[in-house]
Amino acid sequence: MSLEAARAADVLAALSSPIRLSALAELTRRGREGATIAELAYALEASVPQAGDACARLVALGLATGSGNGLYRARPEGLREAAAAVDRLQPIAPLLDDYPQLRGYFAHGRLTSLPPTLSERYTQVGELLARFLALDGLYTEDEINQRLAAVADDVAGVRRMMVDTGWLERDRAGSTYGSGRRPTPAAAG
Repeated sequence: MSLEAARAADVLAALSSPIRLSALAELTRRGREGATIAELAYALEASVPQAGDACARLVALGLATGSGNGLYRARPEGLREAAAAVDRLQPIAPLLDDYPQLRGYFAHGRLTSLPPTLSERYTQVGELLARFLALDGLYTEDEINQRLAAVADDVAGVRRMMVDTGWLERDRAGSTYGSGRRPTPAAAG
């Protein structure tokens, strides 16, 4: 596991504690005004040591700022940073850097929708996925499905789109697949 993934896991594990999650929610609700440990303890109906421990842990994770008995403020960008770290671990992420115009069709490394059928981007999604699959021989439908399942929920629809756009070829029986067109080393943009 990478350092980024470990940090994201730490953030999620820490927020599984109800007091920490409540503390972050309360600090977020208070915005720039923030709260002292005593104010936070009162708002959360928790002891001062419990509120202090929650704040210390949130600060250590980069989800809050503050120290000692001073003012604590939420740092929600810490959550965005953890989410971005997880996104970067998705297998399609490095290839999406070459296709910035396609990012809107992906969420957290998953293909969430396809562009309109006759658009240039429809073909570009096919090329991106062909590069992702990196086929170098013949594969069964199950093998193709397993690979596509890493980035798409509608595996059959995506496989059909790749065949329709020529990035994937299938035999007459429809059981064996191979590479159609060869993708360029980098996207045309």
